[in-house]
Amino acid sequence: MSDSCTKHPISLAPMVDKTDRDWRWIMRHITKKSLLYTEMITAPAIVRGNRDKLLAFDPLEKPLVLQLGWDEPEALAESCRIAEDYGYDEINLNCGCPSDKVQRHDFGAALMARPEHVARLVEAMSAATSLRVTVKNRIGIRSKKSNLSLEDYSDLHNFIKTVSSAGCGKFIVHSRIAILEGLSPRANRDVPPLRPEDVYRIKEDFPNLFIEINGGYKTPQQIDEALSYVDGVMLGRIALDNPWMLSQVDRRWFGSDILEYQSTTRRAVLEAAVPYLIRRAEEGASRGVLIQPLMNFF
Repeated sequence: MSDSCTKHPISLAPMVDKTDRDWRWIMRHITKKSLLYTEMITAPAIVRGNRDKLLAFDPLEKPLVLQLGWDEPEALAESCRIAEDYGYDEINLNCGCPSDKVQRHDFGAALMARPEHVARLVEAMSAATSLRVTVKNRIGIRSKKSNLSLEDYSDLHNFIKTVSSAGCGKFIVHSRIAILEGLSPRANRDVPPLRPEDVYRIKEDFPNLFIEINGGYKTPQQIDEALSYVDGVMLGRIALDNPWMLSQVDRRWFGSDILEYQSTTRRAVLEAAVPYLIRRAEEGASRGVLIQPLMNFF
């Protein structure tokens, strides 16, 4: 089983239409040690789709986590069996995405209304793979349509307690609730207020779990403060808006493991990236998509 829970206090968040293999390849040239994530991939897509297209990656991208989305244990278990052969380091279950499309299939953030079902999903996934299975969730959810309000700390506590009893030892918690109607996924990353104290309290109540916080971290000082309360920090939009900030990650947060590591330069990253991007364009990848990771590079 992967021991990445104890080695990676910094990770880069899974982001739809952003964290594809080309983005990850470039980020890995900026930070050698951060834990990287794929975009969320649905279990049926893996079971029935083009597996190599969906799952193949350059070994340089490791350590790498596959994020899965779905609500059926059989499909998720089969996806885990398939994915393990590709060499991933962990598998993560998405219990935080609030998009309408995801809600229509009753997964993502909607799963937080069914902690016992999430526990069954984790059990099925863990039984199918030797890889560590983790969960990414919100601090709560609100749905007017379903007359549902699971926004109190007690609701989050119950979710973590129930799912951890199924063997999940690592939770990445976005410190906002998800509002399931009336807000776009983008607005759900801004409008609900941050409540990091709820995540810190979870770590206090579950000291044996690896608790990682996500949401709004933009500076090294903010990250340092969070790491005084929890085990890890997941970075999202800062990796898109200011990717060069990530060049500080290895030396600042990976300690003695990185004494031999020499910080990279923008020139070195570009010299590596240009031939790679040319090759990928020749293979048919969209040029517009390929250059996205470099848009805010300077």
